[in-house]
Amino acid sequence: MFPKYDVIVVGAGHAGCEAAAAAANMGSKVLLITMNMQTIGQMSCNPAMGGIAKGQIVREIDALGGYSGIVSDRSMIQFRMLNRSKGPAMWSPRTQNDRGKFAEEWRLALENTPNVDFWQDTVRGILVKNKKVVGVSTTLGLDIESNAVVLTNGTFLNGKIHVGEKNFGGGRTSEKASTGITEQLISLGFESGRMKTGTPPRVDGRSLNYEVMTEQPGDENPGKFSFSGTKPLEKQRSCWITYTNQEVHKTLEKGFDKSPMFQGRIKGLGPRYCPSIEDKINRFADRDRHQIFVEPEGWSTIEVYVNGFSTSLPEDIQYAALTKIPGFENVRMFRPGYAIEYDYFPPTQLKSTLETQLIDNLYFAGQINGTTGYEEAACQGLMAGINAHNKINEKDPFVLKRSESYIGVLIDDLINKGTQEPYRMFTSRAEFRILLRQDNADLRLTEKSFGIGLATEDRMNAVLDKKEKMENLLNEIESIKILPSEVNQNLLIDSPISEKTSLLSLLKRTGISISNLKNINKTISAMLEKYHMDVLEQCEISVKYQPYIEREKKLAEKMEGLENFKIRTDFDYDKVKALSAEGREKLKKIRPDTIGQMSRISGVSPADVSILSVYLGR
Repeated sequence: MFPKYDVIVVGAGHAGCEAAAAAANMGSKVLLITMNMQTIGQMSCNPAMGGIAKGQIVREIDALGGYSGIVSDRSMIQFRMLNRSKGPAMWSPRTQNDRGKFAEEWRLALENTPNVDFWQDTVRGILVKNKKVVGVSTTLGLDIESNAVVLTNGTFLNGKIHVGEKNFGGGRTSEKASTGITEQLISLGFESGRMKTGTPPRVDGRSLNYEVMTEQPGDENPGKFSFSGTKPLEKQRSCWITYTNQEVHKTLEKGFDKSPMFQGRIKGLGPRYCPSIEDKINRFADRDRHQIFVEPEGWSTIEVYVNGFSTSLPEDIQYAALTKIPGFENVRMFRPGYAIEYDYFPPTQLKSTLETQLIDNLYFAGQINGTTGYEEAACQGLMAGINAHNKINEKDPFVLKRSESYIGVLIDDLINKGTQEPYRMFTSRAEFRILLRQDNADLRLTEKSFGIGLATEDRMNAVLDKKEKMENLLNEIESIKILPSEVNQNLLIDSPISEKTSLLSLLKRTGISISNLKNINKTISAMLEKYHMDVLEQCEISVKYQPYIEREKKLAEKMEGLENFKIRTDFDYDKVKALSAEGREKLKKIRPDTIGQMSRISGVSPADVSILSVYLGR
């Protein structure tokens, strides 16, 4: 019935979709297996993409040839660039999306990818021969062969849903859990753990009073994620902001004796940076209110997502507390919030390609690795799909460094440090965030992706054209000199100039943007009008932040030496008697590829790094 596939991807969430698309676009014959063909690319939690650091990841996925940015652009109902008041390293794009349209666009994208086949079924285990995966087995009793398998099971592995004192098996509301895979992987020697996440209630937007809330519109000139030809929005839907209060908190506290979290029925750790509302009022008892974001689910639906009110309390308590929130007095609830527990596998059991150390050609991506968030899952899926294709075609692994991308930071953190709570990306996790901006993701990564056969020739040509235009613009603003009278008369500057000055020197001044230069005279305005906003923005950043960019480049180059210092995968650490006992244990378990990776492993001391560097050098 089935041919032998190059790659089988298990699960069609954000990680699975990106894995299938990447491997297929590189030439592999891919089978995407999902429990429900109607939930491909489903947004299980909030209907939004991007945000702080997450927006950078979506742009990196797009620059590498992934689909998340395109799908987000085609389904967005609002666009905002967050942190504009801070430096460009902190700017983070975010879209509010039409939940139904997002899933529809993902399915269309995959259906239009020729090498992707689909099968609706539940995978109950993997097929292994001589410590190498050779396919999967399903609940329909089918054994489907493949050269590689990517597991992207999300929250479905032995998933258990909690609402108050009620709990039942499930991977998502109204969807059954997946059993068998965890038990088999443990029998093969894998270590597993348990995590928890949650989601808020959904409500009827017609029952809300928006007049007492604060409107949060999109950007006046909305941008987009993809560097391709997707179109920015011409109209947008607003979100709204309201707050809890002491009455809300007192109502919620009435249900604490039935809380699965406080009564110990939930064993897994939840996300530190996205706590439930009951966790917030318990941990931050001094706070008299918490912010609630009221987010529409799409263009034409009346359903609303109550962001900031994630909860697993009994449904009657949830409803009673909601009615105490300003604007929610007459709320009608569509479904309650819930918590979900699920199995994950500590990612220290993976190689830097996301291939498992124990079983060849088996890859893990997404929440199975202990991460939280669509964006974190999607980028892992992309990298797993790329590396699964490369491995079975005897090509070099594709690994991004910490100095090259947020994706590199995320994977490096996971495989070296592991995680005991859902891992979320932040700009603070990246040492080189001035280099890793959202605006230059295409310049950083498209050429690398084109080199492995994923990014298209059109994408590569667009990057080359952008580089050429940036160079031309920088040359022009350096060569054009302006008289003091023109500058002092037409620009608002703190200290007037007294001699002829280049546009480049003016742009370096605080408070002067590249768009301000248009005010000097019509000739300069006409010159700048020739360039797209992306080119203008890139050039302004490169001029204003040149000293900081150069400093980070030098630091990255210093690290490069350690990253290039390779360690054989079969190296015998027991030979190096001077290593600490903990360091030796961690090195034998994680098997780092380089001295640089070794230096970031929790439990490996600087002395261990020095000792091994000397030993290997000798």
